[in-house]
Amino acid sequence: MDLRLKNLERLDDRAVPLPHGTEVITRVERMLNDHRVPQGSVGRVTRELPDGTLQVTVVGVGAVEYARAELTPRRMGQVLFAERRADAWATLRPCVVLEAVVGSRAWGLATEGSDEDRRGVFALPFPWTQGLVAPPEDLVSADSSATYWEAGKAVRQGLRADPNTLEALFLPSAKATDDIGTWLLEARDAFVSVEIFGTFGRYALGQLRRLSQGLRLAEHRAVILEWLSADPSLSLDAVAEKLARATSHTTSLPAGSHADRAHQAKQYVKQLYRSMADQGLLPANEFAVLVTFARDRSVDFELPRELRPKNAYNLIRLLHTATHWLREGSPQFEMQGDVRARLLQIKNGEVPLDAVLAEAEALAPDLTRAHDESRLPRRPDVARADALLRRIGEELARRWIAREKGPFGADAPPPPEVTWQE
Repeated sequence: MDLRLKNLERLDDRAVPLPHGTEVITRVERMLNDHRVPQGSVGRVTRELPDGTLQVTVVGVGAVEYARAELTPRRMGQVLFAERRADAWATLRPCVVLEAVVGSRAWGLATEGSDEDRRGVFALPFPWTQGLVAPPEDLVSADSSATYWEAGKAVRQGLRADPNTLEALFLPSAKATDDIGTWLLEARDAFVSVEIFGTFGRYALGQLRRLSQGLRLAEHRAVILEWLSADPSLSLDAVAEKLARATSHTTSLPAGSHADRAHQAKQYVKQLYRSMADQGLLPANEFAVLVTFARDRSVDFELPRELRPKNAYNLIRLLHTATHWLREGSPQFEMQGDVRARLLQIKNGEVPLDAVLAEAEALAPDLTRAHDESRLPRRPDVARADALLRRIGEELARRWIAREKGPFGADAPPPPEVTWQE
């Protein structure tokens, strides 16, 4: 640990860009709607404003704005990660060969506040593929609105029918910025097969069921905190018993005997305060600390990010996209008509998650029929994909050796230096 910390001495934790999602500790006190947000509060970076100010979601408070110098990453390892990510972005961004506007703007589901997200592919200059230092396989902007995959990684993801990769290749907005990008677009049909049944359709159904389960557990969190607030004398076993009885007619805990459910409920309570400690909500991973928190808290939790309507509507969209592609043989990413209207209702939180899950289950038979009747290839064309990757590799080597003008030849960024970490 001592050696690792010494390696971070050269880094200024007040200057390194902070990617969205980074857990931070505030250096200054703030006032928000007459509520004092003390120095040392724990939060998570959620947005960068046009003036460079960072929006931080502070637990139990909400969104608070801070200058970069007023924040410290909660874990020092995040500083090194953020620096590497920023360096890769700044150095290799000129090596992007293909990009597309993705997300709600591509699906016809954008609202006034929707971001413009981009996905695409970059290629590594030949020197970056040699030597001891493993090159980056992803370029991600600080605000996470743009992500680019290294060409080899993109091809492997495409062969696995990864939804994000296939969308970036097949969306009408996909544009090549280099001949290598053009080759990827010309070969994109090689990645298409009935495998999208699993990666688009079955994946979406499984995730929706997990969302439903997660929602139940989030509801249990509020209930547990209410129980402990009302009666701080409750023991861990007593809370587990109450939870097991309260969920006896639901599927939020596994079926089985009452003893089995009580055991699972106890594990959930332990998981709850462990997770809250990891998030900085609790100073220690202990049930007694959870009791103190429940007794003293005066604010409600927001719904966890993974349970928000945006995730549910995107999964329903995947089901419709997969069914159409399997049946028609070509993709249609822009939602239209009644489907679009319904997805916007789900996105806006107007449809309960239980109803969304029921709709997904109703779509499953049509998805299965489309799979069984599909004329798409059974497997992707790996020979064509292999030839594509070899062509890209040979072209990158040729441009480097010929020192052609551009980011893969004469103007190629130097690869990272290999050094001992003392």
